[in-house]
Amino acid sequence: MAELRFDGRVAIITGAGGGLGRSHALELARRGAHVLVNDLGGALDGSGSSASAAQRVVDEITSLGGSAAPNHDSVATPEGGQAIVQAAIDAFGRVDVLVNNAGILRDKAFHKMDPAMIDTVIDVHLKGALYVSQPAFGLMREQGYGRIVNTSSASGLFGNFGQANYGAAKAGLAGLTRVLALEGASCGIRVNAIAPIAATRMTAEILGDLAALVSPDRVSPLVAYLAHEECSVSGNVYSVAGGRIARIFVAETDGVLLTDNTAEAIREQLSEIDALDVEVFHQPLSLDDETAIIAKALYRDESAA
Repeated sequence: MAELRFDGRVAIITGAGGGLGRSHALELARRGAHVLVNDLGGALDGSGSSASAAQRVVDEITSLGGSAAPNHDSVATPEGGQAIVQAAIDAFGRVDVLVNNAGILRDKAFHKMDPAMIDTVIDVHLKGALYVSQPAFGLMREQGYGRIVNTSSASGLFGNFGQANYGAAKAGLAGLTRVLALEGASCGIRVNAIAPIAATRMTAEILGDLAALVSPDRVSPLVAYLAHEECSVSGNVYSVAGGRIARIFVAETDGVLLTDNTAEAIREQLSEIDALDVEVFHQPLSLDDETAIIAKALYRDESAA
């Protein structure tokens, strides 16, 4: 089986000073990529900064014969995002791969969550991915090639108590993935997302015995494939943990077309609207697809009338 190599490719990995980001950086560097290791070096809640986290991973990569450079800019501002991409250009001359991995946690029950907890988490996770992706996406368009891997989460796609800020940001990243996949399709850019579970400092207290089975290095092979030129998919989101990989997707039932479109009629037919034990499902891949599904149902009803 031919190895998937990244020789000559340049990858930016945000939040790569530890955990999943470090594992992704090591995996891509092992496969020949030049890696820009970005990490602000802050605490789990995003406070503080240190140059040592990114430098440690760079030293680790270079000691193994790989090529890497450190960067300590914050993803949470447009200026920081631009500086991160420029650092990769300055160090290696181009950008082929971006892995948006940087993240923090500020968990609290929603009714106790203050604005700073909301803003900071959304700034790093969602806006951070936007701010780094935008300049990288521009370069990828110019060169007619690029790969972006976003880091979503089951917390955003399925929900988790105490993580309204984190969940909203991570769900937003799934939406960003779909849009960039559509916009990049004609330019050789493929964009996908992962929803990982791994034993990192973010999850150290909640995984229990499962932690031994879900090390970060069991997530990175999927990132390596999605970041590679042979990646054949775009716009997908994958659950990944411990070597198990599954696609997460949005679908809808065939629906109910109400002849009496009132709140009372909806109450009476809600069980049919919500029913999942049906034969017909739709999986729209864009707003256009969804509009076409709706139009077909409405025109069919008019024809029947």
